[in-house]
Amino acid sequence: MQQRRMLQLLTIAIAINSLVFVGCTQQRRFGTDNQTDFTPNVRILQRQLDVPYVPTPQLVVERMLEIAKVDRQDLVYDLGSGDGRLVITAAQKYGARGVGIDINPRRIQEAKANAKEAGVTDLVEFRQQDLFETDLSNATVVTLYLLPAVNLKLRPKLLKELKPGTRIVSHAFDMGDWKPQKVERASGRTIYYWVVPEQVPEDFSS
Repeated sequence: MQQRRMLQLLTIAIAINSLVFVGCTQQRRFGTDNQTDFTPNVRILQRQLDVPYVPTPQLVVERMLEIAKVDRQDLVYDLGSGDGRLVITAAQKYGARGVGIDINPRRIQEAKANAKEAGVTDLVEFRQQDLFETDLSNATVVTLYLLPAVNLKLRPKLLKELKPGTRIVSHAFDMGDWKPQKVERASGRTIYYWVVPEQVPEDFSS
């Protein structure tokens, strides 16, 4: 049901170029914004967003971090970071450093404001970047809430750039025939967990 809903939202998003769904749940309060993201300066969004903005529920955020066994030694990259809640929670709860990547400048501004309010600007940063052009090699944990096609497109990059042992956690969607090491339900949502192997199968890296 959740996958069907996400795919329906993507169809709507493509039709109108940038549909934004905003929610609110976090250890601290996140703002509510009912406006649709539309930026006249099309250079900022050089291509259509890969997914619409649908925030991960806070209980799912917390369980994703628990499954990945995040601690203060980790550097968490959240791809499609939205309002920043995942890396902010990692910093607040575990003292981990975090990097949020989002192509939408409005979401980056929101995430930076949330990090400042949460008092974790010394631990987290947010970058307006295309996740396919971002260097992920320093990450020890990567979190995702994308779509099946985007996950599959991203998979070779993850396996090429991430060090063996890096943990990957995805909300709602898997990575095709790359079998997860753990699948868990939390608050009615599915969470997938992988660890980057020492030797990557050729079919997975191209």
